Amino acid sequence: MPQITIVDLPLGADLDAEKKPLTAALLQDGKGRLAVVVLHPNAIAPDLAKPGFGNFDLFVRAKLDDRLESEIQDALKNAIVEARVRTAGFDRAQIESLTKVGRIRSITVTAEGEQKTNEAFNLLLPAGFMLLMLVSVMSSGQYLMTTVIEEKSSRVVEVLLSAVSPMQLMTGKILGQMGVGLVILLLYAGLGLSALLSFALAGLVDPKLFVFLIVFFLIAYFVVASLMAGIGAAVNEMREAQTLMTPLMVMIMIPWMLWMPITRNPNSMFSTVISFVPPINSFAMLLRLTSTSPPPLWQVLASMAIGILSVWGALWFATKVFRIGLLMFGKPPNLATLIRWARMA
Repeated sequence: MPQITIVDLPLGADLDAEKKPLTAALLQDGKGRLAVVVLHPNAIAPDLAKPGFGNFDLFVRAKLDDRLESEIQDALKNAIVEARVRTAGFDRAQIESLTKVGRIRSITVTAEGEQKTNEAFNLLLPAGFMLLMLVSVMSSGQYLMTTVIEEKSSRVVEVLLSAVSPMQLMTGKILGQMGVGLVILLLYAGLGLSALLSFALAGLVDPKLFVFLIVFFLIAYFVVASLMAGIGAAVNEMREAQTLMTPLMVMIMIPWMLWMPITRNPNSMFSTVISFVPPINSFAMLLRLTSTSPPPLWQVLASMAIGILSVWGALWFATKVFRIGLLMFGKPPNLATLIRWARMA
């Protein structure tokens, strides 16, 4: 801990002369002048001609550690308040005891009983569910795209297509990778539930949330995986896929970047609207469900219905692109080309 020594300067000291040591280098042992404080004349007792208290001026050396400056400012504030109270003839301890009201933890009342409210848990629960689904969906979807690109560049896909149709190949890949995503989801969900049980917090989580987690994971996975498979079939190498992936990644990250305003006000117009906009509706609705004010059931069912329609649309689009792009090499297509392929096939 740094040792700060206070040196009382004469009342008529030259301020410019006292500030010069601030420009000199510190000694090897770290000693030297760190700051100069100038109290205003009415900092302790107000001036009769000018109501109100004064403050102080603080001069510090260049690149002074912000923690040291904070310590100096806090100590000055405390000392000035102590001097003002003492000058006014009051007892500071008594004043503080009269004005201090401690913050207490509220008690949550549920049908199962009462327990202390965990504010941090209520805040982090939506982020935990969101992150759990995001990691499961994105890791599985990106791995699916990588395998499609590798098989296409190595011409293995030509051998596979001699035995199965493009639709069968894509469906098998999506379903197989879905199993991997579910394993990741259940593994981390189980670890999280075990942690909640060890901290006696499992009662704060509604079991229906895990059912909604699985349902919205399946919707989000099929949408993302279908688009990833289509992108993988359209390009020749991973570097070419980045351009096509960027719009999808940015859209999926919107709920994650805005999880705080969504969970703070889950029934606002913005939160409600994006929970019906695919492909981010699954992520946004899960955030609303895990918030302190869940949406009505009809909105959840409507979001599921829109999600199922988006799954059908993503599969339709990906199938068209997959069928044309899987055996096509050369210049990588752009988004307009993929749309044209979908209309042609």
